[in-house]
Amino acid sequence: MNTRKKRILAAFSAIIIIGGTFGIYSYIQNNRKVIKGDFPDPFEFNNGTRVETMEDWQVRRQEIKEMMMEFQYGYIPDHPDQIHIIRESSHTRGDGSVYSNITIILTPEIEQTTKNFSFSLDLYYPGGQGPFPTIVKVSPDGEGSQVKNNQTITSKGYMYACFHHKDLDPDATYGNQTDIKGEAQSAYPTYDWGSLGVWAWGAMRVADVLLNESWVSLDEGGKSFSLPEVKEEALIVTGHSRRGKTALVAGAFDERFDMVCCNGGCAGGAASYLVLGPGAETLEAITAKDRYHYWFQEDFGEYANKEKELPFDQHFMRALVAPRVMLTTDGIDDLWANPLGVQAVYEAAQPVFDFLNVPKKNGIHFRSGGHGFKEEDFSVLLNFAGRHLLGDESIHDDFYMTPFNETFPIPYEEP
Repeated sequence: MNTRKKRILAAFSAIIIIGGTFGIYSYIQNNRKVIKGDFPDPFEFNNGTRVETMEDWQVRRQEIKEMMMEFQYGYIPDHPDQIHIIRESSHTRGDGSVYSNITIILTPEIEQTTKNFSFSLDLYYPGGQGPFPTIVKVSPDGEGSQVKNNQTITSKGYMYACFHHKDLDPDATYGNQTDIKGEAQSAYPTYDWGSLGVWAWGAMRVADVLLNESWVSLDEGGKSFSLPEVKEEALIVTGHSRRGKTALVAGAFDERFDMVCCNGGCAGGAASYLVLGPGAETLEAITAKDRYHYWFQEDFGEYANKEKELPFDQHFMRALVAPRVMLTTDGIDDLWANPLGVQAVYEAAQPVFDFLNVPKKNGIHFRSGGHGFKEEDFSVLLNFAGRHLLGDESIHDDFYMTPFNETFPIPYEEP
């Protein structure tokens, strides 16, 4: 064999060896669970002392909110000085339900009305003025991997408020390295909130409108009008994937939401950074510069592969919802969403729900299949809400599924 052929054969062999080694490495990385450390104790104050009373927990809760904004989501503004509502159109549908398209105009500061901006809301509700239990959903009905479900929801007696979150922050396509600043971030330039914070703030503004807060006015062709009433203690926020993360942020930071349902929330939502199942999304992956770093506070990616240095994991977000109603719904085959890590977070947050005497308000459900907001997910949401918000004790479902036979690193108990 001549020298040239030997060199070609050697190079080809090297490619096979290197490629095989890389393939084996990738297989191992994507087909094993990883536990990076213990879950931090939600009951431990920043000064090292521990919660003992309900009053202590309220103080600790504020510490947790502060750290989640400081490290992960960025700081979120309060409500604007004024919100003005214009009903663009409204009609009664064949089944008797009503659809209204609404523009929500936000005035951050009365003195600077030139900074007004707006977003759109699709409102579906049964005939009449209510009061109705109400679901606020991040994104228009049926957008993304989500079934279109407004008629099913209104037929169950619920109002369904789907807002156009991209009107507030346009998001970006996969591979876009630049944060596209929307009107909300431009109107509040001193805040470091990422896209998830912006969208969550939008959900809070929908709550302002539905609850008819004092800074809200409604108008239709120069005439005032009224929206249907929300049933007391029955306001729900939900979303899927990045919008599921958003729903969790909104519900954790705004106690007017009586229930949170995070569907397929993945990293930055209901899944753990410390407990990773095979093929799970990691902090490094989600905050990569060619992916979704702009969803978060700009420095959050510095904790990639240093998750043990964070003073929290996502069980802190779940704990912020307590003693209100918390539910996660996921596909068991949605490995990227880290179902193992979702169960771990659920279990790590349970001592907080136990401490607050609401053990059954922490719910978790898995269905077969992958990433999406499916009919079964909506059915479980409605059943869980019916049981815990509407008091219907005849409703039964599998609300507390723990399919993984694992012992997670939870080194604390309730006080």
